[in-house]
Amino acid sequence: QVQLVESGGGLVQPGGSLRLSCTTSGIIFPLSTMAWHRQRPGRQRELVASITKDRVTNYSDSVKGRFTVSRDNGKKMVTLEMNSLKPEDTAVYYCNAIRRSDSWWGQGTQVTVSS
Repeated sequence: QVQLVESGGGLVQPGGSLRLSCTTSGIIFPLSTMAWHRQRPGRQRELVASITKDRVTNYSDSVKGRFTVSRDNGKKMVTLEMNSLKPEDTAVYYCNAIRRSDSWWGQGTQVTVSS
């Protein structure tokens, strides 16, 4: 059974930082591309960051320079370090694993940036 479990969300003030983690089971983690998506209120889900099995990273323009994605193959975990957070980063953040034609999702974790 595949499980992706996000943690680390919460309420943070503008300019603050949060670290999201996604622990996985049931997938061949080292061979999977891992990604973080988010869904802001009233908007479609969008890709925030991804990291391939070869650790090639990609970021949306809106988070480039502020967010960092990393992976730990030994722990089967992907992390999203979020700095200089803005109110517009408020969203539910989802972990996503992709391998070949398969894609798996976590249940999401809420991030709220507000003073």
